[in-house]
Amino acid sequence: MGWPICGETLAFLKPHKSNSTGSFLQQHCSRYGKVFKSHLFCSPAIVSCDHELNMFILQNEGKYFQASYPKPMHGILGKLSLLTVSGDLHKKLRNVAVSFIGASKSTPAFLHSVEKLSISMMESWKERKQITFCYEIRKFTINLMVKHLLSIEPEEPIAFKILEDFQTFMKGFVSLPVYIPGTHYANAVKARARLSRTVREIVRERQHENMRAGEGDFLDVILKKRSLSEEETVSIVLDIMLGGYETTATLLALIVYFLAHAPAVFQKLKEEHRAIRKSKQDEEPLNWEDYQQMEFTNNVILEAMRCGNVVKFVHREAIRDVKFKEYLIPSGWKVLPVFTAAHFDLNLHENPSEFNPSRWTDKASVISKRVMPFGGGPRLCPGAELAKVEISFFLHHLVLNYRWKTQADDYPIAYPYVEFRRGLLLEIERTNGFDDH
Repeated sequence: MGWPICGETLAFLKPHKSNSTGSFLQQHCSRYGKVFKSHLFCSPAIVSCDHELNMFILQNEGKYFQASYPKPMHGILGKLSLLTVSGDLHKKLRNVAVSFIGASKSTPAFLHSVEKLSISMMESWKERKQITFCYEIRKFTINLMVKHLLSIEPEEPIAFKILEDFQTFMKGFVSLPVYIPGTHYANAVKARARLSRTVREIVRERQHENMRAGEGDFLDVILKKRSLSEEETVSIVLDIMLGGYETTATLLALIVYFLAHAPAVFQKLKEEHRAIRKSKQDEEPLNWEDYQQMEFTNNVILEAMRCGNVVKFVHREAIRDVKFKEYLIPSGWKVLPVFTAAHFDLNLHENPSEFNPSRWTDKASVISKRVMPFGGGPRLCPGAELAKVEISFFLHHLVLNYRWKTQADDYPIAYPYVEFRRGLLLEIERTNGFDDH
């Protein structure tokens, strides 16, 4: 079970290509089966690479299992994070997030801002031959989040400050949770504190101005409802910002990477967006109906989530003895459902290592049984549809205006958070969207 205290944590977290399960899981599953005991994050743990068991764990939140991130992680996430709280408090905070996201995703104002920011970013590339895509796309997602959450414009210095702190935050998010000055974990704790202060100052300023600065943004909605404390308000804003920033940016980077290596997929995607553009007047903005027509785009997004694995695993704990099939999970043990394993399971996917979005054509009824990109159960990501809208609109303008190449040594690595070795350095060329060459 590994070294004292940390057990097998270092081996479990060893970086590997994100479009694989990694040597630790390959070796342990080969030796012990899809479900095995270990000692991870300072606790005895059950690691599950069994898709059916993973679905059972997620769907029985509150009945048999609860979220159980290591205590040091609370210093990064905060004690009121949606990732760490359970029960009625989780339900209360999640409902606030879902109500805003659900109301926002199809509004003309939101769709227009997504498209406007996409076009603006791509215009800034038109004289460039090379870009570091991960940096560019993180600017895009954080600017979109701070605009709709806090009415902060992209050009404001505070937007850049928030971006820097989130980048530091993410490096420590899944690092070894030991507070030693200078480590990723320690730096992340400090970054989380700075982010909290920044949002808290905005909350207090907004309250002092009697919400006059609010323009129907998320913070405005929360403050008018008066249903959350100041601490809960700060936490939910940061949670939504984190989800909308990092996971969306990472997924877009993975899509761009996979498209660079799949020219036939790129061409089919381009044809879908070309048809949508031809149906509209010059410079007519995209709308919700256009998004609903982006069927192959949705397949591309889903396949990138399966192959790229933005979220490798989550932390849970059994709150009573659990018997599932031949497995017995003792009460109090940590449980780590590993989503990656199902994504490369030969019993679930034909040629699982191949990036093939067409595998999802007319397969809506089996998606949830074969891939778990947004989690599941009561903790299903509340911003899943919002992220897909942002990605789809961004891809619309990207594939119609650019072609690109990646560097041979620049590929996605799971740390287990996904990062590219060189930040996804792209050689880009501006094109005519209606030209096949």
